Amino acid sequence: MANGFTRDGGVQEQIDATVIDAINRARSHLHHEHNDTNYCLECGELIPAARRNIIPGVELCVECQSKEDARVKAFSAYNRRASKDSQLR
Repeated sequence: MANGFTRDGGVQEQIDATVIDAINRARSHLHHEHNDTNYCLECGELIPAARRNIIPGVELCVECQSKEDARVKAFSAYNRRASKDSQLR
């Protein structure tokens, strides 16, 4: 394992923290109440039956889900903890 600016087990701690952050971020996006209707929670349009069958509990239509995914991707593009490589130098 690399020595220098990191203590023993530091790299694994970084990996664990990154995984825990990702899990917590995913959990924060889960809705505790399921959409029992067949309509998108954002736009109110009917969610196609095929989408509801493939993804049980789906709450957004394809268009609104795409917008949400783009918003989340833009928000999460920054790695607050920096890269593992930069911490090993």
